Amino acid sequence: MAVRYRPARSETSGDWIELIALSENRVAMAVGSVVGCGPRARAWIGRLRGAVRNLASTGLPPDELLGRLDHLATRWGRGPDEWQGFFRGATCLYAIYDPVSRHCAVSRAGHRPPAVISPDGRVDFPDVPAGPPLGLGSGSFTTAEWEVPEGSQLVLYGHGLIQRRLQGTDAGFGLLRRLLSQAATRNGVVGPEETCAAVFDALLPVRPGGPVALMVARTRGMQPDQVADWDVPAQPTAVADLRAAVTRQLAHWGLSDLVFTTELILSELVSNAMRYTTGPIHLRLLCDHALTCEVFDSSTAIPHLHQASTTDESGRGLFLVARLAERWGARHTQAGKVIWTEQPLPQTPSAGMDARPVATTGHPSQGSRAGRYAPCPV
Repeated sequence: MAVRYRPARSETSGDWIELIALSENRVAMAVGSVVGCGPRARAWIGRLRGAVRNLASTGLPPDELLGRLDHLATRWGRGPDEWQGFFRGATCLYAIYDPVSRHCAVSRAGHRPPAVISPDGRVDFPDVPAGPPLGLGSGSFTTAEWEVPEGSQLVLYGHGLIQRRLQGTDAGFGLLRRLLSQAATRNGVVGPEETCAAVFDALLPVRPGGPVALMVARTRGMQPDQVADWDVPAQPTAVADLRAAVTRQLAHWGLSDLVFTTELILSELVSNAMRYTTGPIHLRLLCDHALTCEVFDSSTAIPHLHQASTTDESGRGLFLVARLAERWGARHTQAGKVIWTEQPLPQTPSAGMDARPVATTGHPSQGSRAGRYAPCPV
C-alpha cells in the first residue's frame, strides 16, 4: 500500500483518507472531500473520519455505512451549535476488501469511483452507482461488488487531486485515466509506491486549495490452504465430530497449542446456533496473522455480552468466549449473521519482522493485548 497526502496551506477544507483493519482479515478503505472555509470547516474532516472509523467497527456494509454517515452529517449541519453554517457539503467513497472471497464492495456518496489496475495492466473504473453528497438528508446508496484478481491495485483519490482550476473535475478525471493507462502500458505493472508517486506528482496542483489525498493498495487474497470450513448439521452429535475435524486442521497448521481454547469457543458458538436458529450453520477457520473462527447462521439477532448472576442457569457461554479469545464480535450478513473470534498465534515473530495491520474494531476481551504475529505456518 502507498499513500500520498499534501496538507493545505490555507484555511480551506479538502480531502481525507482512511485505511481501517476490520475483523476476519477484511480491510476497509475510505476517501472523501469536504467543501468549506475556515478552521471549523477543516475540523469537519476530523468529524467525518472519526464517524467512519466508529461506524466501520460495527461491520456495516458500505451502503448502510454511508446512509448513517449522511444522517450524521445532516444533523451536524443543521444543529443549533457553533458548527452550523460552516459546512457546505462532503463526498465519500467507502470500500471493503475481503481476502477470502477476493471481492471488493464499494458505495459512494457524490464521489468519483475507484480505479482498478489489473495484474495484466488493464485500467478500469468499475460502475458504482452514485449516491448524493453527504449532508442532504435524502441519501439512498447502493453497494457494487465484484471480484478483484489477485495482485490488482485499487486507486482511491480525493477531489482535490483531480480538480482543475477553470476546468472542474472532469478534466482531471480524464487525465487520471490517461496517466494510469500510460504507466501500465509503458512500464508494465509496477508496485503501489511507483503508481502512487507517478500519479501524485503529475496531478498535484501547483497551489492546491486544500488537503490532497491519494491511496493505492495492492490486493492480497488468502490462499486455499489458509482457509478451512465445514457445513454443520443441526444435530447435537455433530459438535463432537466438528471438534475432531478442527483438531486435525489445527495440527496440520502447526497450531496444536490452540486446540483446547478453539474447541471451547466453537463448541459454545455452534451449540448456540443450533439452539437459537433453524437454518443452516457454517463454520470457517482462517489462519493468517491470527487464528479466526467464524460461525455463520440464519438468525439476524446479535448476541450481547452480559454478566450472569449466581442464580442464572445460562448466559455464561459468551462470557467464556470473550475471555478465551483475543477479540470477538458479530455482524450481519445477507443470509443472517456471523459471530467471529480471533486468537493470537503462539509463534514469536523474529526481530525486524514487518508489522502486520492490527484490527482496531470489534470487542476486545478482558486482558487482550495488541502485538505482531507471524503468518500462519502453512
